[in-house]
Amino acid sequence: MTVRIAIGIGFLFLLTAMPVQAAKISELVEVDVASQWARFFSFRDPAVRQILLGCLFMGINFGVLGSFVVVRRMALVGDTLSHAVLPGVAFGFLFTMSKEPWAILLGATLAGLLGTALVSWIKQSTKLKQDAALGMVLATFFALGVCVIKLIEGIPSVNKSGLDHFFYGQAAALGASDLWMMGGTAVLACVLVGVFYRPLLAASFDRVYTQSIGLPERFLYHLLMFLLALATVVALQAVGALMVSAMLITPAATAYLLTKRMHHMLLVATGLAIGSCVLGAFFSFVGEGMVKHALPTGPSMALCAGGFFALAFFFSPDHGFLIRGYRRLSQTRQITIENTLKAVYRAMESDRFSNEGISVRRLATEARETMEATQKRLRMLVRDGLASLARAGDVVYLTPDGLQHASRVVRNHRLWELYLTNEADYDADHVHADAEKVEHILNEEQVMQLERYLDYPEEDPHGKRIPSLRDTQRLPLRDLVGKEEDPPS
Repeated sequence: MTVRIAIGIGFLFLLTAMPVQAAKISELVEVDVASQWARFFSFRDPAVRQILLGCLFMGINFGVLGSFVVVRRMALVGDTLSHAVLPGVAFGFLFTMSKEPWAILLGATLAGLLGTALVSWIKQSTKLKQDAALGMVLATFFALGVCVIKLIEGIPSVNKSGLDHFFYGQAAALGASDLWMMGGTAVLACVLVGVFYRPLLAASFDRVYTQSIGLPERFLYHLLMFLLALATVVALQAVGALMVSAMLITPAATAYLLTKRMHHMLLVATGLAIGSCVLGAFFSFVGEGMVKHALPTGPSMALCAGGFFALAFFFSPDHGFLIRGYRRLSQTRQITIENTLKAVYRAMESDRFSNEGISVRRLATEARETMEATQKRLRMLVRDGLASLARAGDVVYLTPDGLQHASRVVRNHRLWELYLTNEADYDADHVHADAEKVEHILNEEQVMQLERYLDYPEEDPHGKRIPSLRDTQRLPLRDLVGKEEDPPS
């Protein structure tokens, strides 16, 4: 898979146009919303194609490497790297007195690796934890980079244009050399992750196991740090030092909420990272015409990535906040309905099923609640077609579906009580509370297995009859009449 991605990147890279220099994306075209939208989505403008190619390369780096950062719980390491490379950018500029990409790449990479090595050294030689060491290195290196850049701005007769892009990012300022570095880093990341995928996967989830089977865990860690440093450095020009960590973590964190397998997470994170970069570049591209002011590229990309994360946070099928809340409400409602059905069934059972209707007042008295509360619960049964109320609302009748459902709940409850009594040595007086919880989550297959295991019992520990499978299959009420006997005293 990674080889195909690398080949695809190579072909796409051949399509890149000559570099176009500009201070902001919106300067590449006239400031008109309609024309900017048309130019962006037609892809006729060489600058747009170049920007999108850079977004593709950055998205691959962010998605592939960011996934391993998230699962290894190294989010702060990515933040430290993005800030630690800034002095390397400044010293690389001082070395050539120009914005030479290769000098800046070398300086920034060395600074990033030095920062991570310094964190490891502080952690190993002091009592400080990793988060404290990361915080100190992050702040110190970033402060050094800011100071050196301010010194460079004071040097006369030196072309300092574009240095500020390393703070907030500017995709329009990408040149051919920047794209070559981005493309090369993306290919390198895909190839190395493909070659070392299984060892990296093992080291990401269980370092002790990785060491026990003889895999070079330390080498894998430093390999990941090296790739992270390269990806961070090549993205500085487009995203900026302040936003690289956000783009490295946010798409991967979003994919983590949406997937369960690592290879799926890599693909989803890469797609989200590419989408965030493209949308951020688009909003920066049309920002001048929309809000009369140029939008910085890096923050625009980070906001788009944050928007995707917000959607996943609220609506993810497994982890979404609103989805989980809806499930909790549905589960609470279902438990209330089943408990009400069980109460009606027991009242009918105590009358030996001689009466189809049960007094609402009787149910309220047995439940020790007000008439209004009982009627509210019964109306839930009526809405679901499980019961009907007499015209005066003081008598409830179960429908065939309601009787079937009630028999199923009682069957689950009494089988579980018997299982706890016979197999777990519970006292018969102490099984009711546990059965009240389990009865709502047992499915039919589990109940049938439980029934077979208990050799098809007919009574629970209290002498009450356990409804059979046939009783739960919409039998007429008359088939239950006479089946119940008075329980032993």
